[in-house]
Amino acid sequence: MKFSFVIITIISVFTIFPVSAQIGKRFPSERKIVKDPVTGTELIFLTSTPAGDSKIYPTHPQWTADGNWLIFRSNRVKGEAMAVNEKTGDLVQVTEGGYSGMLNIAQNSMKLYYMRPVGEWDGNWRSKRSLEIIETDLAGLFADSEACKMKSAETYQRVCGITPEEMGAGGDMALDADENWVYFRVGKEEAEKHLDPDVTIEENFGPRNMGAGPGGIAKMNVNTGEIQHVVSVPFQVGHIQANLWNPGEIVFSWETGGKSPQRTWKVMADGTGLRPLYPEADYEWVTHEAVISKDEVAMAIMGHRDVDIEEHPLEEATTSTAVRNPENPGQETSWGPSGTREKPTGLAIVNLRTREMVIAGQTSKGSGLWHVHGSPDGRWAVGDDFSRSLYLIDRNNREMKMLTTGHKQTAADHLHPTFKPDGTKIQIQSAMLSEDGRSMNIVIVPVPEEWLQRTYPSKI
Repeated sequence: MKFSFVIITIISVFTIFPVSAQIGKRFPSERKIVKDPVTGTELIFLTSTPAGDSKIYPTHPQWTADGNWLIFRSNRVKGEAMAVNEKTGDLVQVTEGGYSGMLNIAQNSMKLYYMRPVGEWDGNWRSKRSLEIIETDLAGLFADSEACKMKSAETYQRVCGITPEEMGAGGDMALDADENWVYFRVGKEEAEKHLDPDVTIEENFGPRNMGAGPGGIAKMNVNTGEIQHVVSVPFQVGHIQANLWNPGEIVFSWETGGKSPQRTWKVMADGTGLRPLYPEADYEWVTHEAVISKDEVAMAIMGHRDVDIEEHPLEEATTSTAVRNPENPGQETSWGPSGTREKPTGLAIVNLRTREMVIAGQTSKGSGLWHVHGSPDGRWAVGDDFSRSLYLIDRNNREMKMLTTGHKQTAADHLHPTFKPDGTKIQIQSAMLSEDGRSMNIVIVPVPEEWLQRTYPSKI
């Protein structure tokens, strides 16, 4: 009897732990089509259960190189990433051993790149500073998973290199267009080693007490593991993204949690060409930049604050004098005289070569457009707002159309729209179906067929 109990216990433990966390594990399709009750748009919910789903940030690709799979974060297997097939809805676990920071989907090969702490997982990714860069063979993984012939995780996951603990690497990571290098943030101590001692270090900015420097970016060769420093700056580095059409070009941000003195920056991979991407004025609240084509970056110039906020002088606004409002964030007066509609606001697109900026569109009321993106062919732009509504813009005639709304302001996060590379679909994350009003799902919003049939030139 004791022997039988021990065998049963061993089998139970094996079933609960290794199998549940195994790379390549498949889950039943949850795919369903839901008609938006306001706009009538048919929304394709690729996931539809409350499993803690969230999409990759709009600064990075969402689809695999073959255009068939979307990769996202989920709590179906805690700490692991998932993929969903756009057509079938099949769900497959694509990491084993966890990941940290940004998931990077290669666009020229069926590969996935990400960071994870070295050593055993202790439940807190922030507690370890030495990180592995991992490459996953998605093609082999998907094929073996479908055939139910999965091998060990090491068959699909390769360690490209390890960052030294003293470098303090972490956070955002971006895969270069040539798919030979990844870029990532480094800690303050490492950044300071490469900063001119005469440079004045920036202090925190705004009520969230973020933004102080120095910050920096380093890179690793995924083939050799070689590490090189790229650039150091006197402020906190936020989102890092690579221009996926132009190897060696990096766009990054000064992160304060809100308005920055100068939000957007660009630099080349050899450290040359550092400059503000869009030089902003004190009255401009620039945020959520995303490289959308070889020569263009979309960003939001916010128009979410009442004009009377400007009556508070910037020099007197050292502490927040407004209650933080999760439904209309950024109202604290200590952000300074920015974000009102006294000057042009909306979805802005900056040309990396000519430096020209144009406003593609803006909502007539409310917060204005917030998270923004665009199709690589130059036809469309898209943005969400504080109400969790999604707007499509025809860049040729500036016509604007609400595609979907009602995605619950109580959701765990925002819509974060991102275009599919072919410009026919937009991915968002939504709490529309969640009973608790917070848990989100992965959703595809099609560009209306009548818009796709328009016959004007496809490039701006």
